[in-house]
Amino acid sequence: MRINRGLNAVWAFVRSAPGTYVWLGILFVTTVALHHMSPEFEQDFLRQRSTNIHELSHNPVQVLVASAMWIDSGHWFPYAFLYTVFHAQAERWLGTARWLAVCTLAHVLASLISEGILLKAIRDGIAPYSAVNTMDIGVSYALNGVIGVLAYRLAPPWRYAYVLVVLVVFGLPLTGGPTFTDFGHFVSLLIGLACCPLVRGCGKAWNPKETLAAPRD
Repeated sequence: MRINRGLNAVWAFVRSAPGTYVWLGILFVTTVALHHMSPEFEQDFLRQRSTNIHELSHNPVQVLVASAMWIDSGHWFPYAFLYTVFHAQAERWLGTARWLAVCTLAHVLASLISEGILLKAIRDGIAPYSAVNTMDIGVSYALNGVIGVLAYRLAPPWRYAYVLVVLVVFGLPLTGGPTFTDFGHFVSLLIGLACCPLVRGCGKAWNPKETLAAPRD
């Protein structure tokens, strides 16, 4: 009976965040597919689905969608954990439509801005021309955007502490030889923080102090 109750609780949680777990399921399938490819073929395959400058200039919509369906590290389980901790919580709170809007804004805008920074570096002679084919694939920009918007799930002063921590975590890589991906990660976090209009009407912010002080049966 306990096992059945546990399985029912897990299934209820998954159903409460359908977009998160459908996306995670797609990532599982594509990750398995990558493990069956040769290393040489895998790199060419992913590069064609990367939001690099070359692909964005030829197939922008296609690669912006495709790049969010693959994990270039080949490790699915860490993302299963991160999706449950961040994406699922955000979707349950915001609803699927608003959650998806945050993911889309963070993924698309951060991809375009980070590649724009790289393009300027190429034109200024800071980066080689071959960087137009630099790999930029994965789900991190959308994830970072959701991490940003979740700040509004917390009530002050917890919110301010959360924002400070994530700004430090994502800002530190910018202090020493940052890559265009580091800029993309930081920008996507800022985009999530800028999505505050989307949280209106989503209920009272959570105060951990009230939860800890609540009487237990």
